[in-house]
Order: sequence, then C-alpha cells, then structure tokens
Amino acid sequence: MSSNSFSISTVRVKSQACDGMSQYGKCSKNSACACFHRAGTPSTSICTNRHAVTCSELAPCNRLTNNCSQPEHICVHDPQCRDIPVCYPVPSYNNQLCPPIAIMPNIPANAKWNQNGVTVAGNGMQGSATNRMNNPGGLYVDDNQTVIIADTVNHRIIQWNKGDTNGQVVAGGNGQGNGFNLLSSPRDVLIEKETDTLIICDQGNRRVVQWSRRTGTTKGEILIDNIFCKGLAMDDQRYLYVSDMEKHEIKRYKLGDNIGIVVAGGNGKGVGVNQFNEAGYLFVDRQQTVYVSDENNHRIMKWNKGAKEGIVIAGGQGTGSALKQLFWPNGLIMDALGTLYIADRNNERVMRWSQGATQGTVVVGGHGRGTAANQFVGPVGLSFDQHGNLYVVDSLGSRVQRFSLV
Repeated sequence: MSSNSFSISTVRVKSQACDGMSQYGKCSKNSACACFHRAGTPSTSICTNRHAVTCSELAPCNRLTNNCSQPEHICVHDPQCRDIPVCYPVPSYNNQLCPPIAIMPNIPANAKWNQNGVTVAGNGMQGSATNRMNNPGGLYVDDNQTVIIADTVNHRIIQWNKGDTNGQVVAGGNGQGNGFNLLSSPRDVLIEKETDTLIICDQGNRRVVQWSRRTGTTKGEILIDNIFCKGLAMDDQRYLYVSDMEKHEIKRYKLGDNIGIVVAGGNGKGVGVNQFNEAGYLFVDRQQTVYVSDENNHRIMKWNKGAKEGIVIAGGQGTGSALKQLFWPNGLIMDALGTLYIADRNNERVMRWSQGATQGTVVVGGHGRGTAANQFVGPVGLSFDQHGNLYVVDSLGSRVQRFSLV
C-alpha cells in the first residue's frame, strides 16, 4: 500500500456482513437495517433490512443443518419470527439497501500530512461574529466535510460548511444561561445520525443536551443532568459515553436514559490505574473499549469492556516534551489500525502513538507556540474526514486547521 492510499473501515467485516455485533445492532446508515445472527453461528451475522420481508413470507431452515433449500437464501436467527431460524433471501441484504457505516479511517502506518494547515473555521481572531470563535473545544466532521464546533466562550455550537467564510449558529448563541434555548460553556459535540440531532456537552449547566438539526429549531432538551461533562463519544450500537471531570469517571448511557453505568474510573481522583485526575476527551471503538485523556496525569488510558482498571498506553512519564511524554493531552481519535492520534495541548503538537509503542511521533505542529500555519496555540479537538485529512481545533488560536493527507 502506498503512503497516500486511503480507505474507510466499516462495520462490515465481509461483504454484506456485520460480524461481532449484537442481534439487531445498528449496522447501516439506513435505520431500517439491523444485524441478524446466522443460525448456529451467532458470531457470524448479516446486515439486512428488517422490513424487506415478513415472517409469513419466510420458510424455516433445516433444523438439523441450518441450511436453506432455496437458492440464494441464508439461515438467520430472527426473534420476531417466533424464535425459529428462517431463510432470508440474499437480495434483502446489500450495500444499496443497507449502506455500511464508516467507523474509523483506515490510514497507512507511515501516512504523512501537509505540515501547513489551512484554516477552515474561524479567522484566527477571538470574537462573537459568525466568522470568529472564542476558545473553541471539541468538533465533529460529517460526511460532507461540514465542521461542527463547540464554541465554548461564545456559548454556542457553530457549523462551517466546506468553503464557507462564515459559520452558522446551530445551537445556543443567545448568550449564557440555563434556559432550553441557551448554553453555558459547551465543550464537545457530536451528531446522532439516527435522529439527525446534535448531542452537546453543556458543561457550564452541568448537563448533556440534544438539539435537532432541523431548520428553525430554537431550543434543545436535556438528556443527562448533574454531570460536569467534557468529552462525548457514541459507539455503533448508539450507546452514549460521557466523561465527568469532577467524579473522575466515564459513564455509558442508553439514549433516553438519565442513569448511566460507570465503565472507566469512578474510584476518585488519583494516579492509580483505576483512577483519573480529570477525565477529559474520549474515544470508543467497536469493541466498546474506552480510550480517555487523563489530563492532569498526562497520559492516555485504555479501559477494555468490563475492566476494573485501565492500561496506560501513552504518556504517563510526567510532564515534558520528550516523545515518550504528554503535557495535558486533550482530544484523541483512533484509526482502523488501532493507532491513536492525540492533541498534546501544552506541547502545541499532535502525536501519533502506535499500538504497543513506548513513544509517539509528531505528525503536525511541534514548532513552538504561535499562529503560523504549522503552529498551534493550544490544540484541543481532533477529527478525520472520509479522505483522511486531519482537523485540529486550535483553541486559543480561535480557528480549526485542516491538514491534508499527502
């Protein structure tokens, strides 16, 4: 594979498959599609349209072999059909009916990015006009390279379409406050594609709110309250993960539930491997492994699903600028190879940390503190687009920089 080759990793392990997902798990951009386990081999699954055929139209599988006598049919377990394995027609599951979800970019291990970033949001000056931002935090980049940013000190979420010189306020922007039409120091944002809504860490109001993306929406609704949040993440089964900086923990929530379960930390403030000292931004992979910026311990922690303690996988060597060190890590993202990319805020750089590595490499920044195209003044949020371009929120620089994959 050449250094500039790039693709998208999807939930499909093989064509038309969603192996490893839960029964009825979300496996497609089409909300009518779901993951069905193959009868006799539940670890092997297909992504199919649940409404393409009815149970009365489906023939039962051979009970001994779990085979289908009809050509181009496959035996699946469908609890809706009286829990009897049934034969689904192959044409009912394909990329046209059930387009796959892009999860993580598949970037070569030796990939390089242009060292001079291009400003795609903000103009490098603090302010409240729609061409400016003030101390922005986390961001989300959608399939169209639209950039959505938590504009923290302006108490709003602002969106920049590709090529625009001015952003559009899509949530808040009515001053600071706790009304349903107001935000207070939002720190992170993501899109929930199933409902086409924004999910926002409204930190100053100690809540997580949901805000429709429909034109004309003027207020949001509370999803979770009494939480001093910072980072948000969502897995491919639509569980929401939220960091709590005061309780030094990560909780997982089923959308619509206000009560979550602790999946990382929750053992008070500290330096132990079962603790955090201000859990910040986070990333969750397909196995529901949680990766957390443990900010004041200057390290990245990995918590496997169900684990009682985490593993230090980057930093944790005190503060400093050596390649084995991090200094107040913030945003992080992972590619399909399991390589982490970390916004190393006080070192003004973005680091790449391969699996099992004892030190990282600088991919962009690292040229001192400043506002030049190859510099940062407090990098915070990170994201990739579908083409492998890297987006960095330069917080105190009041801009978002895009670094093109070369």
